[in-house]
Amino acid sequence: MGSLQRQTSPESDNDPRYAAVTDERKRKRMISNRESARRSRMRKQKQLGDLINEVTVLKNDNAKITEQVDAATRKYVEMESRNDVLRAQASELTERLRSLNSVLEMVEEISGQALDIPEINPWQVSCPMQPIRASADMFDC
Repeated sequence: MGSLQRQTSPESDNDPRYAAVTDERKRKRMISNRESARRSRMRKQKQLGDLINEVTVLKNDNAKITEQVDAATRKYVEMESRNDVLRAQASELTERLRSLNSVLEMVEEISGQALDIPEINPWQVSCPMQPIRASADMFDC
């Protein structure tokens, strides 16, 4: 059948012992609830402090990474600028070589002698390629 219900008699409501037991239970429950609420507030406060610390750490990490990206970008722009200069120099030297070859061809025509004018491709050097050495600090950020 249903749940068992406690039978209360009109005398038990008026019984001081019953009232004292009920009051004691209420008081203990109130104290327990207050303590539970205090622990809950402390837990939330600790979680908030942990999150604030994590935000601080992440902001610091973000600032470091941003600085590294900025340094790498500056290094990239510097290298790109150097490459532009080298390309311009290579273009100028190629044009000079063409000009010298045309002068040699004119000298050959005027003198009537066959000159040995090598076909030089500025991008194919006759000497073996030497490794390009770069300092390690070139890539430091």
